Amino acid sequence: MEDFRSTRSSNPPLHPFRSLLVLLGFILLGMSLGGLLASMFLAAWASMNGTVSASEIADILTNPADYPGSWQLLMLVQAVSHLCSFLLPCLLYLRWIERRGWSEFNSRPLSAVQSVGLVALLTITFMPFNGLIIEWNQNIDFPDALAGLEKWMKQKEDQMAGLTDFLTNFTSPIELIIALLVIGVIPGIGEEVLFRGMVQRKLAQWTGNIHVAIWVSAVIFSAIHIQFYGFVPRVLLGALFGYVYVWSGNIWVPILAHAVNNGFTVLMVWLHHRKLISVDIENTATVPLTGALISLLLTIGFLVFFRKSNQLPSQPYV
Repeated sequence: MEDFRSTRSSNPPLHPFRSLLVLLGFILLGMSLGGLLASMFLAAWASMNGTVSASEIADILTNPADYPGSWQLLMLVQAVSHLCSFLLPCLLYLRWIERRGWSEFNSRPLSAVQSVGLVALLTITFMPFNGLIIEWNQNIDFPDALAGLEKWMKQKEDQMAGLTDFLTNFTSPIELIIALLVIGVIPGIGEEVLFRGMVQRKLAQWTGNIHVAIWVSAVIFSAIHIQFYGFVPRVLLGALFGYVYVWSGNIWVPILAHAVNNGFTVLMVWLHHRKLISVDIENTATVPLTGALISLLLTIGFLVFFRKSNQLPSQPYV
């Protein structure tokens, strides 16, 4: 296991809590930059389409299907916004504040990590069990006293689901490649660098407990998506990424897992829309209990094997 309390710089390190606060400042600035660039792209696109006025720009985000050609625009907006909100702030913070580089995320070279391909397999294997958790999470009912909160959450969920359905509704191979890049690769890199490479490591330094760091960062990772009805399964997914990061000691491993999770879903949706397969991966109600239990057992088995494959003799198990 990597010693997250170590440092590779002669400069006195910031306290982890202060580091997280400074990082938050970078993220807010990055989000502002991303929002500004997104607005510029939307305004430029609106001006080039005579049927779309500047006053209708906000409606493009909520009802994109009403505007022909908006799929490519929203993909560009999502890619730029994500890069500015996640990856760019982390890299700038690391360079300007800590005076360190990408190697700070890795205690072990990728070539030394064993069974990297198994991580992709266990990510896919985990999906049926997590699908059962998604179904349970979606069916949670709030007490009457929280009816207003429940209504707001469902409206937000429906809005996000509508946008997701629109972005995954494509047919051409070129659009598939774009979707894999924007929905799979870019979030895989940006979110893992932030939540595992930065937040999880800082929490581990602060608390001295890697398990606390993994689960707290997983909760933050899930909460940032603002989708309550997918909150628990996303926490489990974040914890999965967190443990493979600790056991591998290389940030590219959870990046691979994250990209495979998103990219495999995009690929299966595309194949379903093309009627090349009958399985609807987004329909979690079709996950049988037996299949979910087999999925859980296989995932645990793969995780144990991956941990043992990458455990050094001098390191304790986590």
